[in-house]
Amino acid sequence: MALSIEGEERIAAPIARVWAALNDPATLKDCIPGCQSLEKKSDTELAATVVLKIGPIKATFNGEVTLKNLDPPHAYTIQGEGKGGIAGFAKGGADVRLVEDGPDATILKYTTSADVGGKIAQLGSRLITSTSKKLAGEFFSTFSEKVGG
Repeated sequence: MALSIEGEERIAAPIARVWAALNDPATLKDCIPGCQSLEKKSDTELAATVVLKIGPIKATFNGEVTLKNLDPPHAYTIQGEGKGGIAGFAKGGADVRLVEDGPDATILKYTTSADVGGKIAQLGSRLITSTSKKLAGEFFSTFSEKVGG
């Protein structure tokens, strides 16, 4: 089951600081809902463990995160895939674009996509879509607070 979410967030920080934060595993770990660990394997690869609750199902996903299409400090694509045992799998990504909004602010635009399978997919598209929107919103608002703080 595939879905897509678009949005944007104004961050009270210069574009260079926002870009650095988007590439900092510690910052990303603090912003990803349910993230237990995020370790840098290379400049473009990370290993992640995330605990998510979707409806009645709570699962731990272990997976890989890859950064692609890097265009510093303006854009990149972040893609991830995780396996949650009997709960199923989740994979997805986000195209992230940064636009300067004066010297001290940045507009972060994003388009996310997600695909889930297994028991999670049986929960129905409405629950998965609303949960995905909530998680994306939490990530980007937490990121904005942390970086623009």
